[in-house]
Amino acid sequence: MNPIFHALFQKSRFLTNCLNEVLKQHNLYSSQWTILYCLQKHGAMTLTQIWKYLNVEAPSVTRAISRLEDLGWVQRVDGEDKREKIVTLSAMAVEQLPEITATILAFEAEMVGSLTVEEQEQFMNLLQKMKG
Repeated sequence: MNPIFHALFQKSRFLTNCLNEVLKQHNLYSSQWTILYCLQKHGAMTLTQIWKYLNVEAPSVTRAISRLEDLGWVQRVDGEDKREKIVTLSAMAVEQLPEITATILAFEAEMVGSLTVEEQEQFMNLLQKMKG
């Protein structure tokens, strides 16, 4: 195995676990946050658009959306085609997102705090050069 991939997989798991700990105060998991962020960034989306954007299997997104809906974070409405569901942020989510975003920004700053701005830019450039 290429050590780059092992390091990326390990760091990814570490970051996900740390983010889950940080998000506990908001009663969210990282997988739920990615959906909320996606909706905040792009506005209302269909389930298909969400799973394609996040590159996650459709059943996983459907379960996560159902859980977020039960918790009051999102709403589903029928699209033009009754089979199509459009997902939007709830009023509660819109109200609480600034506080959650502040938590996320603090987490991100802590995680990359040992990297200079130049190193962060170099890292992003290297990631973008990889296939995928």
